[in-house]
Amino acid sequence: MTWFESFVLGLVQGLTEFLPISSSAHLRLTAAFAGWHDPGAAFTAITQIGTEAAVIIYFRKDIARIISTWARSLVNRDLRHDHDAQLGWLVIVGSIPIGVLGITLKDAIAGPFRDLRLIATTLIVMGIVLGIADRLAARDETGGRHRAVQQRKSLTDLNIKDGLLYGICQAMALIPGVSRSGATISGGLLMGYTRESAARYSFLLAIPAVVASGAYELKDAGQGHVAWGPTIFATAIAFIVGYAVIAWFMKFISHKSFMPFVIYRILLGIALFALVGAGVLSADAGESAG
Repeated sequence: MTWFESFVLGLVQGLTEFLPISSSAHLRLTAAFAGWHDPGAAFTAITQIGTEAAVIIYFRKDIARIISTWARSLVNRDLRHDHDAQLGWLVIVGSIPIGVLGITLKDAIAGPFRDLRLIATTLIVMGIVLGIADRLAARDETGGRHRAVQQRKSLTDLNIKDGLLYGICQAMALIPGVSRSGATISGGLLMGYTRESAARYSFLLAIPAVVASGAYELKDAGQGHVAWGPTIFATAIAFIVGYAVIAWFMKFISHKSFMPFVIYRILLGIALFALVGAGVLSADAGESAG
């Protein structure tokens, strides 16, 4: 991997990680369209540490409060009913599904799951799911001619069942094209949470999973065509760009619909199917060269 490739891929990672359009799919597609080697699952996991560092800094006050309250609640029974202490446990519970499936499906994640036809399918299917979830949220928020405005849930309403369902949604993102934020936000909206609450918990829930995944993949970094230097460079680029994107996205979702992302996902999936079907792209483009 050249330094230019690592710059572009780091830029793509930072731009797409927090948007519901799948960063892993876009890293895979960028390499395929450019005729580069597939950067691979290890490169993807490690560069995601950069974007998660942006999450940690952006939500640093929330994270510090949650960790502090959760840790103190281990010895202080009075704090165990505190929302922040409970949120700490819910993040742990929600991280279990992706941890178990990530280890179980490791070979599939690095191989078959990176097929461009599967990515096209997940882009379209999850785009439709996000569209339905967004439409339901909009209907509750605005009401209608024969429907009153419905109060949606906030993070204070989060319980173990919902936390586990969020975790299952997050685990779906092990398949490129699903999108970690897209799956968890869609799940949150379908469970009745506000857009902001769904996104906030999605980002907090991703921290343990992404950091653990990146640390696990460190052993494979620097092997093959992806050297340590370009990987670290891409991770730094992802951090800088990711911080700017998350700040914009949290403001965007407070008053905007997810429909632009829904349309983009569906059109990209259709275009990808057409390109693979026409022979312009091979379903495993770039893999053999890696």
